[in-house]
Amino acid sequence: MNEDPAQDAVALKEAAEQEGERLARSLTHDPEMGEEWLRQENLIYGGLMAIGIVMVQSLLPYPLDTSAMACVLAFAVAIPLLAALIMVNRHEQFRRRRTSSRIVAAARAIAQGAAFLGLVAGFWHLHWIAGAAVLGSSLVAIGVHSAGFTALELENATPAQEDPPGEQPSRGHEADGP
Repeated sequence: MNEDPAQDAVALKEAAEQEGERLARSLTHDPEMGEEWLRQENLIYGGLMAIGIVMVQSLLPYPLDTSAMACVLAFAVAIPLLAALIMVNRHEQFRRRRTSSRIVAAARAIAQGAAFLGLVAGFWHLHWIAGAAVLGSSLVAIGVHSAGFTALELENATPAQEDPPGEQPSRGHEADGP
C-alpha cells in the first residue's frame, strides 16, 4: 500500500471493478448459466401469466373500480407479451444464444412491469394494505434473490480450497452423486 490513502482507495476501486468485470464476463459466457436464466425466466413468465389469468377471471362478474381496472388493463398488456417471451426463450435455448433485439428487451421490461402493476393493483383492489404488502414483499424478494444469486456465484467463482483430512467437504464443492 502507498502512503497516500487516496491512491490506495483508487487502486482498491480499480481492483474491485476489474474483478466485477471478470465475474460478469464469466457469467455471461457460461452456457449453463445462460440456459439456467432462460429456465428461470420461463418459470417466472408462466407464473405471471397464470396469476394474471386467475386474477382477471375473478374480477369478471363484478363492476370494476379503479384498481380492478388497472389490474385488468395491466394483465391485458402483460399476458400476450409474456407468452411471446416464452416462445422467444425457447428459440434462444434451441440456438444456444440470447437475442440482441431491442424490441425483445423492451418487451421484457414492459411485460414484467405490467404484470407487477397488475399484481399490485389486484391485491390493492382487495384491500390497500394487501396491495402495499405485495409491493413491499416484492422489493424484499428481489433483494433476497439478488443476495442468494450473488453469494452462490461468488462462491462458485472462487477456487476450491482443500478441506482438512477427516472433515466434510465445503458447501458448494461436493462431488456429484449420492
